[in-house]
Amino acid sequence: MELALDSAGGQPEPSAWTETQLGKLAWSLGQVNEAERRYRAALAFFPGYVYALEPLAQVEEAKGRPMMAIAFARRAAETLPLPQSVATLGDLLARAGNRRAAAEQYALVGVIHRLLVANGVRTDLETALFDVDHAVRLRHALTLARRAYRARPSIDGSDVLAWALARNGRCSEALPYSRRALLLGTLDALKFFHRGMIERCLRHETVARDWFDKALRLNPHFSILWSPVARRYA
Repeated sequence: MELALDSAGGQPEPSAWTETQLGKLAWSLGQVNEAERRYRAALAFFPGYVYALEPLAQVEEAKGRPMMAIAFARRAAETLPLPQSVATLGDLLARAGNRRAAAEQYALVGVIHRLLVANGVRTDLETALFDVDHAVRLRHALTLARRAYRARPSIDGSDVLAWALARNGRCSEALPYSRRALLLGTLDALKFFHRGMIERCLRHETVARDWFDKALRLNPHFSILWSPVARRYA
């Protein structure tokens, strides 16, 4: 990615895109300051670059600046209302205690997904993950996760299906899919958290705590929703 940045030659949009990807890589390893530096570099190359705004909101939340986080997330969601940016805004509002405003954003996520589907975009995986995370129509979310797993077999498909099964109380069925999601040794704190929740559901308390610790050691701010849960259960 550093070579890609060199290849961008200072052109605004390619440079901003590459800096954002470098920021996401840093973030995935818990390097909050480096992630912030990269996202701000992206915005310096391309002021208002929407794809850097939403992850920068997560950085602001991690640094204990919730109002700044909400401001960046709102700007991203209003500029380009993608499901991820709108969901992030909703999660930040919920974290700040504004449940009504959060519910409005969550409802908007549903509308956006329906519009995408109407235009031929496959969203089963993303919709399933959002619905499972937010306890929306859990049985239907499991159906979507199964469909996504068949259509897009991958470690992400396995992970979302495992999480959907777990949130529906079917943890014995979830465990093999979680193992498959982690088969390649991928460093992904959210996948580690999901595995911890599955092990906890199966009453494997010691094993579960190990997975929560592993997630938090990799990235203590891996999820607005779930990092606090991991800390509590660890």
